[in-house]
Amino acid sequence: MSYEEEANWWDTHDWGEFWDELKDVDIVFELHKPKDETIIVRMQKSLKAKLARIAKAKGLNMSSLARLWLVEKLQSSRS
Repeated sequence: MSYEEEANWWDTHDWGEFWDELKDVDIVFELHKPKDETIIVRMQKSLKAKLARIAKAKGLNMSSLARLWLVEKLQSSRS
């Protein structure tokens, strides 16, 4: 099935119909991400709000987006 066909199929079916076919699985999440250093960046509330909106639209948190942009800028201005 395509994703669209599968989505349409699930719209008309219930997971409960398949309980006897499902298997338990173990899932491990590695949430600890080591950081080498931490910096504090002070900015105007309006800039922070704009960063938050853009990050949310991209599915990121503000810190990740800021770090990504900082890395991109540093790589493009290597001297």
